[in-house]
Amino acid sequence: MIYQAGNFEVVVIGAGHAGCEAALAAARMGCKTLLCTLSMEHIALMPCNPSIGGPAKAQLVREIDALGGEMAINIDKAQIQMRTINTGKGPAVQALRAQADKQEYYREMLKTLLAQPNLDLLMAEIEDLEIKQGRVSAVITKTGARFQCQAVVITSGTYLKGRIIIGDVIYDGGPGNQFPAQKLSASLLNHGIELGRFKTGTPPRINRRSVDFSKMIEQPGDDRPLRFSFMSPRIKRPQLSCWLTHSTPRTHQIVMDNIDRAPMFTGVIKGRGPRYCPSFEDKVVRFSHKDAHQLFIEPEGRFTDEMYVQGLNTSLPEDVQIEVLKSIPGLEKVRIMRTGYAIEYDYVPPSQLKLSLEIKQIEGLFTAGQINGTSGYEEAAAQGLVAGINAALKVKEKEALILKRNESFIGVLIDDLVNKEIDEPYRLLTSRAEYRLLLRQDNADIRLTPKGREIGLVDDRRWEAFNRKMETLEDTRTLFQLNSFTPAHREAADFLKQKGSAPLKDRISWWDLLKRPEISVSDFEEMNWIEPLDEEIAEQIQIQSKYQGYIAKQQEQVKKFEKLENRKIPEEIDYDEVYGLANEARQRLKAVRPSSMGQASRITGVNPADINVLYIFLEKKRRN
Repeated sequence: MIYQAGNFEVVVIGAGHAGCEAALAAARMGCKTLLCTLSMEHIALMPCNPSIGGPAKAQLVREIDALGGEMAINIDKAQIQMRTINTGKGPAVQALRAQADKQEYYREMLKTLLAQPNLDLLMAEIEDLEIKQGRVSAVITKTGARFQCQAVVITSGTYLKGRIIIGDVIYDGGPGNQFPAQKLSASLLNHGIELGRFKTGTPPRINRRSVDFSKMIEQPGDDRPLRFSFMSPRIKRPQLSCWLTHSTPRTHQIVMDNIDRAPMFTGVIKGRGPRYCPSFEDKVVRFSHKDAHQLFIEPEGRFTDEMYVQGLNTSLPEDVQIEVLKSIPGLEKVRIMRTGYAIEYDYVPPSQLKLSLEIKQIEGLFTAGQINGTSGYEEAAAQGLVAGINAALKVKEKEALILKRNESFIGVLIDDLVNKEIDEPYRLLTSRAEYRLLLRQDNADIRLTPKGREIGLVDDRRWEAFNRKMETLEDTRTLFQLNSFTPAHREAADFLKQKGSAPLKDRISWWDLLKRPEISVSDFEEMNWIEPLDEEIAEQIQIQSKYQGYIAKQQEQVKKFEKLENRKIPEEIDYDEVYGLANEARQRLKAVRPSSMGQASRITGVNPADINVLYIFLEKKRRN
């Protein structure tokens, strides 16, 4: 029996990382929003690794924050260790990474959701979507409650027809032995949405008291206080260490002796898994020439003995998992607290999406997160934020927010999903961004906070802080560009000699002097030539000066990119009329229906010759 339960503008299905960002964004933009979850106790759940950030992912988190999202603020509250990785490399690939207290992360996110105006939380399983005249109009729960709405964001993670696999033990379930969502998949299929099947996995969790850390290498956090959010206070928190160990030839032999019991190799697992986060048994088989693989033992919180074995994702039988663990240095007497498992689930091939993350054939229906074929909390949260923003803009009858590849890692992520053929869970990598020197984690607010303000997601407090920072940055840049040293400046000459830097032959600005590799902003502070700068201002000045030439080159590349992006393709184009297109290109262009020549050029199966043919066709149309 279906009954009328309420009327909302936006309904979000699923309260993982994507769902939380989507619901908060829609509510903060003034839409009456309902967030539905299968379990109130598992909001913002971290079913896999207890960490946020890393290469490319840290950039996503900073961009979420710059636009007015929540993930960065939340991990700053819940972190138990934070450090900068890739410090020996350039700024384009340096990244923050934080270990999280999983329970604290959940509690802080729940607190934020409950305090948010315009947002209601409901524990319910959505089983059906109501579509009228090609537009979503309501969602219906398992208990028959009908919630009328104008937009829906599905962020179901790995719950759609979830199936847990541990050796020959197989049962229906979601992450962490939760209930799966069994009927929503059928509703999507009934409405003409294609579904696929993917697989992911997680390692066993072990008891801290059964680990011999003396046989491992300690991995401490950074001494200085770090933060993901541009708005978080810089607070030095007690840091918990992670620990490095390695698998052994004995470990690998145990896997090979039991490979006939591994679901990955017996045909039990049908879904495709992530290539960049393979199961341990897959690594042993694929890299048989290796005697050892790195394994990181990571704490799951301040007040738990559970530790996560990073690098040991597995669906091997439980008895084999125990044997494998005990063959690893430091884990000889290990006790398991949770068994590792694989999970298969339904996903929506993202070629069915617009760049706004709206389903092409159903107006007002958006999908975000692992349902779109991605892996990772950060990728999910980034999509959730964009989908929530665009759901709210849809309700307000405003133009969608489309982030381009040259503007953000979020733009790279979504552009790849929509235009590439995704045949495995997608993970964002730094190398996927061709303009990565422009899309650093340190300048995310400079790139995106004005956009967040324009759409109504950046509040007054953040906007005022951003403007103060920009004023200080401009004043400091001017200071370095207008001041200079001459060869006669004795203090500067002594300083350069001490630094092993070439003496001055002509007058040089502070800005140009800073371009020398051995000179840093901190040198100017130590010499009392300038007042001590805020850490983020100093970082910006240093990067902008030292990489000025490289940045200028990438900006020139962006101009060429924008020419193609600005060349729009009419929505009504009939690709069957375009003579000379390869058959594969024609099929892919029909499926994706790109909005610009730039987007068309990035579609899998469309080559430069096809782009030339399409360009000539459009030019003839324009002239006619």
